[in-house]
Amino acid sequence: MAKKDGKGTKDDEDPKDGGQGPLRRLLRVPGGKDVDLSSYDARATPAGPRDKAAGLAAIAQMVERLDDLQERLWAASTAGDRRRVLLVLQGMDTSGKGGTVKHVIGHFNPAGCRIRGFKAPTAEERGHSFLWRIRRALPEPGEIGIFDRSHYEDVLIARVRELAPRKEIAHRYGEINRFEKSLADDGVTVVKCFLHISYDQQRRRLLKRLDNPDKHWKFSPDDIDDRELWPAYQKAYEIALERCSTPQAPWFLVPADRKWYRNWAISTLLLEHLEALNPQYPKADFDVAEARQRLLEDS
Repeated sequence: MAKKDGKGTKDDEDPKDGGQGPLRRLLRVPGGKDVDLSSYDARATPAGPRDKAAGLAAIAQMVERLDDLQERLWAASTAGDRRRVLLVLQGMDTSGKGGTVKHVIGHFNPAGCRIRGFKAPTAEERGHSFLWRIRRALPEPGEIGIFDRSHYEDVLIARVRELAPRKEIAHRYGEINRFEKSLADDGVTVVKCFLHISYDQQRRRLLKRLDNPDKHWKFSPDDIDDRELWPAYQKAYEIALERCSTPQAPWFLVPADRKWYRNWAISTLLLEHLEALNPQYPKADFDVAEARQRLLEDS
């Protein structure tokens, strides 16, 4: 992770690549270490293109490769490959969770995506474990799943708003780690992105919504109430990042003040993970030559 002083952590370094490494190494949150979000610049562009125009061009160049890898992932599932990807998006209001779904996931074939947004739990959901509704929304083999908010709400807003006893919330971090490990063991690649937005940038985006009547539906006075709890939310995120960034499901801290960089970074993270999976088209389980000959004779 690139800090405000421009220096990364020791975990960012790789002697084989001069310390640069893939983006997933650079933005990964080292688990088990204290996290201070105020030390990370939300306007930073670690390893990114030089400016917005270059960033948009770089995203456009990735689209074909992402599309190919998504198709291969889906194709592989038809032959029994259980692997799939789950993108988890968390961040304060206006950090760009919905924008990421629109501008990044919009490049994929929607038939192979499973998108779910999580709001306050329903009465039925409250009658079950906090992970119950999450399990029901998981991607199937071959799919790319996207969570706009997630099970982390139960250690974020639940902690800030005191919606559950503190002892129960403390127990949930371990439950989340065990749950995510079980997903990894079952072939799910979990890509968790914390969209790091600054306090001042959030105010600018909220004001922009108020100044545009077409965006009033996206605004709630509760957004202002949550700003008053900003320090508490930042602390809740720091704890979640520290306790739940694991080898099986690490957190990635994505600076989100610049929308183009946020979109480029998440596109790149998805590309790196899909390339690491390297799904392959399954081989035909029939005689290709015979099938071709039958079609040629059918005239």
